[in-house]
Order: sequence, then C-alpha cells, then structure tokens
Amino acid sequence: MTGFLGQALIYIVPFLLVLTFIVTIHELGHFWVARAFRVKIDRFSIGFGKTIVSRTDKHGVEWRIAWLPLGGYVKFSGDLDASSVPDQAGLAELKSRVIAEHGPGAERDYFHFKPVWQRALIVAAGPFANFLLAIALLTVLFSVIGEQVLGPRVYNVVAGSPAAEAGFRSGDLITAVNGRAVSEAETVTSQVMLSAGDPLVFTVERGPQTLTLTATPERRIENDPIAGRIRVARIGLELRPLPQDYHFNRLNPLEAAGKGIERMNMIVGSTFRYLGRIFVGKESGDLLNGPVGIARAAGGITNAAASVEAPPAVVAANVALNLLQFAAIVSIGMGIVNLLPIPVLDGGHLVFYGYEAVARRPVPARVQELGYRVGLALLAGLMLFATWNDLQKLSLFKFLGGLA
Repeated sequence: MTGFLGQALIYIVPFLLVLTFIVTIHELGHFWVARAFRVKIDRFSIGFGKTIVSRTDKHGVEWRIAWLPLGGYVKFSGDLDASSVPDQAGLAELKSRVIAEHGPGAERDYFHFKPVWQRALIVAAGPFANFLLAIALLTVLFSVIGEQVLGPRVYNVVAGSPAAEAGFRSGDLITAVNGRAVSEAETVTSQVMLSAGDPLVFTVERGPQTLTLTATPERRIENDPIAGRIRVARIGLELRPLPQDYHFNRLNPLEAAGKGIERMNMIVGSTFRYLGRIFVGKESGDLLNGPVGIARAAGGITNAAASVEAPPAVVAANVALNLLQFAAIVSIGMGIVNLLPIPVLDGGHLVFYGYEAVARRPVPARVQELGYRVGLALLAGLMLFATWNDLQKLSLFKFLGGLA
C-alpha cells in the first residue's frame, strides 16, 4: 500500500501543482485586465466546489481556495455562473437596479456593459497570460541551464523502414527537411511526427557529398515511458549526435527571451498543424491528452528527474527544472485550447464579440444561450475523447475484458 500510495503521490502531486499554477496565472490575466478597466468582480477562485479558505478584500472581491483543485475562475458581477455566461434575463433588471441605486453611468462598472473592445481584451488576457508564462519559464530555463543543441546525426537505420528504402546510412547528417534548414534532432523528429503519409525531402551530408533523399513517414504504435502507448509517425531513424554535433549554449536574458519566444512559436505552430491534420482526417487525435495523460506525464517526468544519482539538492533542482519545462508546455496548450472558437471557452466569447464589433449589436440572447449549450457539449465530448485516449495509452482497456 505504501508503494502504491507513494507512486500515486508522485503522479498526482506534481500534476496538481503544475495545473494549479498555470490556471492561477490564466485567471490572473483575466483579473488584472478587468481590474485595469474598473470592472466589478465578485470572486477569484482557485478550484471548484466547497470553500476551504476565503477572504474578501477592500474592493469586495472574495479570494477563495476550493476543495477541487482542477481549475479556477473569475466571476464578474452579473455573471450567471463561473464560465462568465451572462444571465440574459437578469442583465436588464441588473442595469435598471444599478442605475436606480447609484445613478446613470454606474452600470459601466459591470463587465457585460463595458465596450466590446474592453470585454475582448479581458477575455483574451487569460490565454495571453499563459503564453507569457511559457515565455518567462523558458527564458529562465535557457538562462539558468542553457540551450542544449543535438545535431540531427543518423546513428542507426531500421531495416525495412522508409528511411532504409530512401537510402539513409549511419553517419549521415540531416541539414534540411523540405528545403528548410535544420540544426537540431528535435526539429527533424517533430517534422516527421506531423507528416504521416506525406513524402519528406531530406538534404543530407555524407562526408564530402550532399544528397537528397525522400522518405514517407509511417504511423506505428510505440510505448513511450512518459506519454504511454501512442501512435506516431516515424521513418525508422535513430538520431544520435557525434561529439562535434553536440553543444550547449547558456544564453543571456535577452537571448533567452528570444529563444523562449521562438520555442513557443514552434510549439504553437506544431499544435495547430496537428489539429488541422485531425480536421482533414490525416491524424487520429491519439496525441491529445486529458487530465489522466497530463498527470501521467507529470509523474513520469518527476520519476525520471528524481532517478538521477546525485546529492539531494541536485535531484531537487533537477525535478524543479524539468517540471518548469513541463509547465511551460502545458501552459501553451492551455492557451491554445482556450482560444478554440467554442462557446464557453475564451475563443467562443471572442467570436461573439467579433460579431458584435462588426454588426454593432450583440449576438441575440437565444443564439448565445444555444451556443453555450452546444459549447458545453463539445467541450465535454473533447474531454471524454482525450480521457479515452489517456486510458488507451495506459492500456487500461485490458482490465475491461478486452473490448474489441
């Protein structure tokens, strides 16, 4: 039981710490921009459900920590619920009551009566805060430990693989993919993973020769020590740099910030490309993770970092740095998901505000209410799909009688 409990804590505690940290920054983005526009705020909550501890500040905002630490929210005055869905039936009554009690103009302190551009900035501030957080974390990492660059040198070619058929050999150095120069193994791997079924043209240095080789990635099932059982595109290359291909750059803060922005843009671009391939049927969505998958990844990273044979202080620093990098990636993912044009999410609100800005009138109340219901259904479906992916990666289905 102790061993099981210890393993559970290794997976659950890092997951909750990372998630709570990221969600708090996301909600603070909404909160501070709303505060800048003098919006009345009822509550800032970390977690959902019953309150563990709370206090009310001089502005009348209730700051609370709830018992279910799987998210958080900012509740503006006049909101129907924690998702900032307006109570359409009550807004007119609220406006009349506020004017009657405090005079004309007092309603302008309420989120839903603010100009559309202010509402849009408040909503966009959450995902923007996630992207800023990721850049800040990556900047710290590149400044403290530097940038590790692993050249894309071919160490081994799997027999019978697309790479073998294309003519790859051990010792080849990949310098470009589809005409785009590459200097890191990670870039090559990422390009291959997102190109199942699409031919890729590789520029390769082989001694004094420069060759052009074409290989088409094939999707296969792998057991990843962190992500679990996944289907991913490969061409059959093992990349491992030679000593001359490996270097480590410690960057100054300005360079680190630039590299952080570059790395974030790469992750965002790869994510949207992957989502686009899902939309056109070129990917199955196996790489989408839900809470179980994120928890598994957090635990796997913690286990791997803690297994280093070193003094306790070094191990603790290694765990912290690895979790910071993981938090940066999850923060980017949260920012992207919240920008999806699904009602209830920030992106859905922005779509409504975009219509309002163009049409000079808000989306009809019934359309908004229907959109929020559809959005909740889509969000629930997405979460169920991602969770099912997580369970399949963990191979839990075998305990259910081997479902066919």
